[in-house]
Amino acid sequence: MRIGFNPNKDKELPISDFFHQVIIPVYIPNQEGYFKHSFVILKYCLDTLFKTSHKKTYFSVINNGSCKEIVDYLNDLLEEEKIHELVHTNNIGKLNAILKGVSGHKFQIVTITDADVLFLNNWQKKTYEIFEVYPKAGAVCPTPSSKVLKQNTSNIIVENMFSKKMKFTPTFNRDALLNFAKSIGNPNFYNEYQLSSNLTISNKNTKAVVGAGHFVTTYRGSIFNKLQDRFSNFSLGGDTENVFLDAPVADMGYWRLSTEDNYAYHMGNVFEPWMKECILSLKDDSYIEQVCPKLKTNNSIKLFNSLKKIFFLKILCRKPIWNLFLQYKGLSKKEAKNY
Repeated sequence: MRIGFNPNKDKELPISDFFHQVIIPVYIPNQEGYFKHSFVILKYCLDTLFKTSHKKTYFSVINNGSCKEIVDYLNDLLEEEKIHELVHTNNIGKLNAILKGVSGHKFQIVTITDADVLFLNNWQKKTYEIFEVYPKAGAVCPTPSSKVLKQNTSNIIVENMFSKKMKFTPTFNRDALLNFAKSIGNPNFYNEYQLSSNLTISNKNTKAVVGAGHFVTTYRGSIFNKLQDRFSNFSLGGDTENVFLDAPVADMGYWRLSTEDNYAYHMGNVFEPWMKECILSLKDDSYIEQVCPKLKTNNSIKLFNSLKKIFFLKILCRKPIWNLFLQYKGLSKKEAKNY
């Protein structure tokens, strides 16, 4: 039986003070073997995130079937109001957990990050700068990588093929690339030429590296407004992150870019002393006022985006032509052959 009138019926929600959401899926089923140090790594991730993010950042944590110790820790963070949303599920897979974080919200800026990322000062400031300077920016990564040069970058490269603003420039932070290679257990992940140069694009004295990874990336919130698929069959890996997170940016005509310098570290699953040292050196940026970057809508035509992609994959990416393109953009013949 119902008596009376629900006071919330037909009542619009108040406008939120938050404009930037950070989504962190967490899967730590135990603290043994592969996951032995994962609890410490998670704490470092969240501590650095809280310390380097402004007060208009909304933190969504999706517990994807973690053990009781992790559940208790996350519940405490929610009670202490350090995080704003906490969803508990069984293990539904990383991508499905991310989708739970995206659903039910509408933020101008959305960052999706793994739970083993150590955030550095100014990661938000420099990310916003790329969005401001490059109106077509759709995804911005704070960890540049030469390895993602050809991943969903067809529109950037084709549109700027003959522009002098896009060219190879010396890597700004070589050590950061070496640290990332070490963190994934593959110190030879980058060759000498990939460590030395990045394809960058310049505008208003600000450089951005062409391409973006996805272990921590910030997106226009509108990228997720038209997601057609709402479920992934993979627990981890497969083509899920490309289909749901990477490809839609380019398909909508936006650019995937990275900051020129490095503003986050990938920690992996093993604690190392440098992590604690890095955390102690961080400044508290949580009280710095930052405003949402002005995001211009890109009214690109879907057919043209498809044609750029076809041209890029079928013609430009052919090895002889690609090598000539790399030379045209500043690499030597030897560098282009081995890049």
